[in-house]
Amino acid sequence: MRVEFSPFLTDQKENLRQLIAALTPYFSYVSVLGTDNSGKQFLVQKTGSNVSDSRWTERGFVVRVYDGARGRYFEYSYNQPLPAATLAETIRAKANEAFTSVDSSGIHSIPYPVINEKPLQHSYHGEVAVPPGSISTAAKVRQLTAIHEKALSYPMKSGDLVDCRVRYEEVYVSKIFVSKQRDLEQSYIWSQGYLIPIVRRDGQTKFCYRSFSGLHGPELLETMTAAPHAAVALAERLLDAKPAEPGEYNVICSPEVAGLIAHEAFGHGVEMDMFVKNRAKAVEYLGKPVASNLVTMHDGAAAASHVSSYFFDDEGNSATDTVVIDRGILKAGISDQLSAMKLGTVPTGNGKRESFERKAYARMTNTFFAAGTDRLNEMIGSIRHGYLLDGMMSGMEDPKNWGIQCMILWGEEIRDGKLTGNLISPVVMTGYVPDLLKAVSMVSTDVELFGSGACGKGHKEWAKVSDGGPYIKTRARLG
Repeated sequence: MRVEFSPFLTDQKENLRQLIAALTPYFSYVSVLGTDNSGKQFLVQKTGSNVSDSRWTERGFVVRVYDGARGRYFEYSYNQPLPAATLAETIRAKANEAFTSVDSSGIHSIPYPVINEKPLQHSYHGEVAVPPGSISTAAKVRQLTAIHEKALSYPMKSGDLVDCRVRYEEVYVSKIFVSKQRDLEQSYIWSQGYLIPIVRRDGQTKFCYRSFSGLHGPELLETMTAAPHAAVALAERLLDAKPAEPGEYNVICSPEVAGLIAHEAFGHGVEMDMFVKNRAKAVEYLGKPVASNLVTMHDGAAAASHVSSYFFDDEGNSATDTVVIDRGILKAGISDQLSAMKLGTVPTGNGKRESFERKAYARMTNTFFAAGTDRLNEMIGSIRHGYLLDGMMSGMEDPKNWGIQCMILWGEEIRDGKLTGNLISPVVMTGYVPDLLKAVSMVSTDVELFGSGACGKGHKEWAKVSDGGPYIKTRARLG
């Protein structure tokens, strides 16, 4: 079913056009991004259920203007619609105050050229099988409760099932972008869910999770319904997991772990605002080999259909599919509008804001390795001793020095080409990014993306992303 556009933003469109007309005599570029996101998050556990607003809920506008005499941009955000003439007067005053303050401070600011947009007018509407509003909140809680009860019915062989938390979140996104050259609107829905079983035996507590996500409405709950017993079974197996013995191993990374590597290795490392600030080693390796020739990596809102897919970014640039690594060669980075202009490149549609109140940065969207030609059973059969790694926890990467650290929930031992059933948990995978990727020797044919998390720019500026890939065989340091 077609996702309808926000009536609130529709009602504001004429006022935004008037605002742009009022500001244009004073600034050589004016644009407005309007956002109206709403959603709910649900939690069911033994102690009860909870329903609250999604953390991604927001409604407001950000105006960007350009002072050609100074080569500077100024942004003003607001969430209370006012007449265009009143807003224009306020924005002019605030911009002049900010520009004067910088001039008098002696701070050197980097001049930028004016944004030169090509005309574009488009309205994009996503599709979902079940609109969130077609099912009541009470009915969704009942579905989640049934999933919770199904999880608790799992027959544990040993130990106790303390609980299985069931989470679900749905978000309805509407955005409008208006300038002299552009009139864009988009609306879509994404959802995500988690099953988090917690088990205990002899004073030892373990947990795991199973995540679900996509451009879906409440139909995602049907997918979650089939998974509770498998999630609890894995948590029970983790009670017998041993710590990883530090060392270097041949490993097979699941699509989820492959996505973590893609995200950390050449996701953050090729965000091109870091090129401008001289904080990324990748700028020195463009056009050079950084991975095995089996490795091709994409990023882009148009590269896949998942939670970070959209028609235009928060600066009004069209979504693209950027081939970051092509058969081992580092080809391109991902950019916001300003970093692209500073570097003389074309914006890739990766300008994203945490909210209308925050700055746009170059951010990842759907980041993943492309498929190969190998089969998983052949990959396992090729390893004398190593591990199949699965379950993304968290990761860190140093864009300046290319060190990487991935926290992984578990690994299953491989001996003489067969899975033994013995687990290690938790697992820390570390290394130097080019070493890790140049060691890739097999890549499977199946690609899967995961979008149940969020990505920060350093320690802040959270944005919705997805990542993934096929199974990949490489060599890595585990601990």
